[in-house]
Amino acid sequence: MSRIATIERNTKETQIKAVLGIDGTGKSEISSGIGFFDHMLDGFARHGLFDLTLDVTGDLNVDGHHTVEDTGIVLGQAIREAIGDKTGIRRYGSFILPMDDALCLCAIDLSGRPYFVFDCNFPTEQVGGLETELVREFFYAVSYSAGMNLHVKMMHGDNTHHMIEAMFKAFAKALDMATSYDERITGVLSTKGTLS
Repeated sequence: MSRIATIERNTKETQIKAVLGIDGTGKSEISSGIGFFDHMLDGFARHGLFDLTLDVTGDLNVDGHHTVEDTGIVLGQAIREAIGDKTGIRRYGSFILPMDDALCLCAIDLSGRPYFVFDCNFPTEQVGGLETELVREFFYAVSYSAGMNLHVKMMHGDNTHHMIEAMFKAFAKALDMATSYDERITGVLSTKGTLS
C-alpha cells in the first residue's frame, strides 16, 4: 500500500500545495520561486527516492523567510501523514554524506516527539536566491511539523553550496532509512507500544 499525503496550507503570506509519496522513485515537480531552494528539494526527492510535487507561492517581495519556513511546515506535515501509524518501519535513520569538501551527518528518530539540533555555520550569507540562515528554519519547521527528532551536524565544509546540498541529501537518505520497512518488526518499534 503506497504511503502518499496531500497537504495544502493557505495564509496571507504563502499558498502551498504538496503531494509526497514515501514509496516513490525520486520524481519531483517543484516550484517555490527560489531557484536554489528548488534545487535542494529536488535533490531531497531524488536521493531519498520520494515522489514530491510542491507548488509554493510566497511573499518573496518581502523576503524568502515565509516561503522557506512554511514549505518546511508543509513538508513535515506530509511526512507525518504519509507514514501513518508507523507500523513496521525502522523508526531510526542516519547517514553521513560527503559532497566534495562538505561532510554532513544527519540522524532521525520518528518518535512522534519533536526535537531539533543544528550544528553548522555557513561561510556565506546567501547562495543563489536563498539566504543561508533560512536553511536552519526549514529543517526546524520540518522537525516540529513531522514530530521527529532531527540532528544535523556539518562535520566539515568550506563551500556553502556544497554544505547545504550535503544537508538535504543526508536528510533524504536518513529519512528513507527511517521510513523503510523491516519484516522483523511487528507493530511499532517502541517499548511504549506507540510512536505518537
